[in-house]
Amino acid sequence: MTEIKKLIAASVAEAIASFGGAVSLSEDDIFTMLEYPPDSSMGDVALPCFKLSRALHKSPVAIAAELAEKLSLPEAGRIETVGGYLNFYVSCGYYAETLIPKILSEKSDYGKSNIGKGKTVVLDYSAPNICKPFHIGHFASTVIGHSLKKLHQFCGYNCVGINHLGDWGTQFGKQITAYKLWGDRETVEKLGVDELVRLYVRFHEEAEKDPALNDRARAEFAKLEEGDPENTELWKWFVKISLDECNKTYKRLGIDFDSYAGESFYTDKMQEQVDLLREKGLLKIDNGASIVDLSEYNMPPCLILKSDGSTLYPTRDIAAAVYRDRTYHFAKCIYVTAYQQCLHFKQWFKVVELMGYDFADKLVHVPYGMVSIDGAKLATRTGNVILIRDLLSAAVDKVTDVINEKNPSLENKEQTAEAVGIGAVIFHYLLNNRIKDVNFVMEDALSFDGNTGPYAQYTYARTCSILEKAGEIGFDRIRITEPAETELCKVLSRFEEAVLSAVEDYEPSDVTRYILDVCTAFNRFYHDCPIISADDEMTKKSRIALTQATNYVLGNALPLICLKTPEKI
Repeated sequence: MTEIKKLIAASVAEAIASFGGAVSLSEDDIFTMLEYPPDSSMGDVALPCFKLSRALHKSPVAIAAELAEKLSLPEAGRIETVGGYLNFYVSCGYYAETLIPKILSEKSDYGKSNIGKGKTVVLDYSAPNICKPFHIGHFASTVIGHSLKKLHQFCGYNCVGINHLGDWGTQFGKQITAYKLWGDRETVEKLGVDELVRLYVRFHEEAEKDPALNDRARAEFAKLEEGDPENTELWKWFVKISLDECNKTYKRLGIDFDSYAGESFYTDKMQEQVDLLREKGLLKIDNGASIVDLSEYNMPPCLILKSDGSTLYPTRDIAAAVYRDRTYHFAKCIYVTAYQQCLHFKQWFKVVELMGYDFADKLVHVPYGMVSIDGAKLATRTGNVILIRDLLSAAVDKVTDVINEKNPSLENKEQTAEAVGIGAVIFHYLLNNRIKDVNFVMEDALSFDGNTGPYAQYTYARTCSILEKAGEIGFDRIRITEPAETELCKVLSRFEEAVLSAVEDYEPSDVTRYILDVCTAFNRFYHDCPIISADDEMTKKSRIALTQATNYVLGNALPLICLKTPEKI
């Protein structure tokens, strides 16, 4: 539909220019004014003429009527005026002669754009804390971040995905203390991160009874900072064990990263930024701590150094941003974290600006809402934390049960159950606007009916099945006549817009909802229009062409939200 809107915009701009006078509106101006009516009976594309009224000194109704007379647009089957609206109805001929052949020709490239050509985007997401389990909060950051990476790549950007591991800080003093007091290597090697968590929890329990343990923990971390060989070896071991566990989940999700440079990577890069803050007179002493006063910007002070001289999260984030700018020369650096961290990012983004770095306006915080789980019995709990590995496994187990019941002879049952079960969890989360809090209900997510991942993947598999039955077939000429065919074409035409909207708003749900629109339109078409058993050969070939086009669009769209595309379910 983007191409149609461009044609409409060009034609309208030319018509307005012919009115005479000093008024001149560009094609881009008109393009942004075009909208999709809420009901197809009101046209496929509409131009509200109210914004033109003041510039042209005419009523919207008069403007719409004049434009309708002047416009020559073969791609529009008809043009109607209703009130102050100019409604365009796209011709079936355009869909048959231009759109569907375009999709069939471009295949995996359909929907792509080159807006990001020559530009690099850095994305910071997931970022689990070492020695802690991979929980549902990390899942949200992981799938939103990776979807944004896929979307930007689809639009031509060079993307660098960074897993900014929480692998430094005083918690490691506690972990080392706990291990030295109550741990042993054999048990940790056997149980992995679960044993590290158990030791960490025990430390806090024991510290309530013996506060001196906190002093010992601080001392152990100080030794680590000073390069003590024993503590350094333990720290590296803890990081490896934790990352090995995380990588199991990343592998199941089909997600990888270009860099695992975490907090520890920047320990030798912070002093430069602290010195620069001092040189610029931005640092102030407040109760022994070094701060940047942000009261002028209606924000609390940004803490840079504790009273003992140790650094804090803003210090590390500033150092990381400078390093990334120097290394990657990014057009955008995107941070995907929970909305509770909004103030933190506003603060240090402002500090970076005050420091004079020209990349300050390229820093983007993408916040998301909280996730709650309905049905905790399905997952193992660590305190109040629900482990994502347990949630994914529960989803896969339930899909396996469904497959064994409905299609027990399915080839590659395990791989399919894994793809559909995990896809269901991802889709259920990415269906929502990212800023909204999400209540995850397993039964809802796994349904093969309704707005779910299994429904989307099953629709894709249905197109594969039809195409397999059809065999090799040529598409010399395509005919579009039925309302369900036209509606499907209309939805397929909007793929690029959905992708661009998702990139512009950092909103993967734009694509998720678009996928559902495609599935709904295709399944209505499948119900209303016989495909393999069509009455005549041309109709059959045309409908197979529509099926193939849908297959390409879903095949392109599903991976953008981190879903796999099983051909049989």
